[in-house]
Amino acid sequence: MDLKRIAKDTTQVLTSYLTYQAVRTVLSQLLEANRPLFHQLNEFASREKLQDGEAFISDLLKEHAELGFRVMTVRSHLAEEVAEFLPEMLTTGIAQANSEHRKKQLEKMTQMTSEELTARFDNSPGSNLDDRLDSTEQTNEQTPESESPDTEPDSQT
Repeated sequence: MDLKRIAKDTTQVLTSYLTYQAVRTVLSQLLEANRPLFHQLNEFASREKLQDGEAFISDLLKEHAELGFRVMTVRSHLAEEVAEFLPEMLTTGIAQANSEHRKKQLEKMTQMTSEELTARFDNSPGSNLDDRLDSTEQTNEQTPESESPDTEPDSQT
C-alpha cells in the first residue's frame, strides 16, 4: 500500500471537489449581483468538466480570467476553512459509518440465521409443540410408575 500515492490522489479529489463547491458559491453570488457574469460562468461550467478541478481552472482563466481568479479565491478560502476540521471529521465519519455498516450486517446475518433456524425447526418431524407434548403424554401413560423417568427406582435390593 503506497500511502503517499493515496494521499496525493485524495488531495486531487478534494481539490476538484472544492473547485466544484467554489463554482457553486460564485454562481450563487453572481446570480444576486451580476447576471451577465452568472450566465458566462454557468455556460462555461455546463460545457466544461469539473471532474479535474485544475484543468477546469486553467480553461476558465483562458476564457474568463476574472471568473477564474474569483473561483480560485473562493476555493482557497473553502480549503482553509475545511482543512481545520477535515482530519477529525474524516476519521470520525469513517469510524461511525463503518460501525453502522457492521451493525446492519450483523443484524442481517442474525436475522437470516434466526429465520433459517425457525424454518428448519418448523419443517422437522415432531417440530410441532402440540405433537411433541401429545407424544410425551402417551409415553408417560404407557410407562408404569416404577419405570417412569420422573421417579427414581427403588433402591431396596
